[in-house]
Amino acid sequence: MKQPLRKTIVIVGPTASGKSDLAIALAQKYDGEIISADSRQVYRGMDIGTGKVTKNEQELVRHWLLDVASPKRSYNVTHFIRDAKKIIAHIQKRRKLAIICGGTGFWVEALLFEKNFPKVKPIPALRKKLEKLSTEKLFLMLKQEDPARAATIDQYNKVRLIRALEIIEFLGKVPPLTSNQRSTINKECLVIALVPPQETLHKNINLRLDKRFAQGMIEEVETLRKNGVSFKRLESFGLEYRFVSLFLQKRLALEEMKKQLEMEIRRYAKRQLTFLRRLERSGLAIHWISDPKKAESLISKM
Repeated sequence: MKQPLRKTIVIVGPTASGKSDLAIALAQKYDGEIISADSRQVYRGMDIGTGKVTKNEQELVRHWLLDVASPKRSYNVTHFIRDAKKIIAHIQKRRKLAIICGGTGFWVEALLFEKNFPKVKPIPALRKKLEKLSTEKLFLMLKQEDPARAATIDQYNKVRLIRALEIIEFLGKVPPLTSNQRSTINKECLVIALVPPQETLHKNINLRLDKRFAQGMIEEVETLRKNGVSFKRLESFGLEYRFVSLFLQKRLALEEMKKQLEMEIRRYAKRQLTFLRRLERSGLAIHWISDPKKAESLISKM
């Protein structure tokens, strides 16, 4: 069997597409280790709502960058790039296959391209003003000021919305983050986008959401609150944590919360695909598959 030692596999795709299962299957077959590129799975205690792989699955294959930070603190893209590069080098030094599995497209993009992050220091007065506004209002402001950035941002992530508006205040707009210069990892990687048919994806989203509620997702958010994580912080994580927080604050009824959450996850999946297509237009070679079994044939040609 051909052993792709120096290459890095990158698995992307919309939420609920089956990325984690594919990553584990490939890691088992090719003696690999998995690096999570998920901006929420880095936090301890956020397991059900993020779809974090179980302890049993982590015993099957070594996973990196899970549970590395407290949800009370910030672990951002610069931390991820720093840590992921070190881990990839460590995995390859031991002659194993590094597999990056990610739902946060921005983190994957930052790792694969040499990024020029805007050097804009925090503007305390502006932040204080913006933090008083709702995510809906912030998103509308961003959409008006910089439609291009609004098209790719998580519209319910208050931290990112405020940062984008902060950069706009200083620079006039959020500059493109992708340069023409590819990182070493980019030059030696195979990017696989797992994208099931829309009907299948929507079914997966519904089934997975029902499963998460049955597993105790509401109780998980309640535990995070008891451990000192504020509702403001929980809402900044978006999707499941935002909507469950609204429910716990009695701002949404249970069934209405579930209905809205399902629709927002579908919209999020659509935004993820839009982001990946933009990456492809910027020069990233992406191999699109709908059947996980086709991944092995791509790897065999490396």
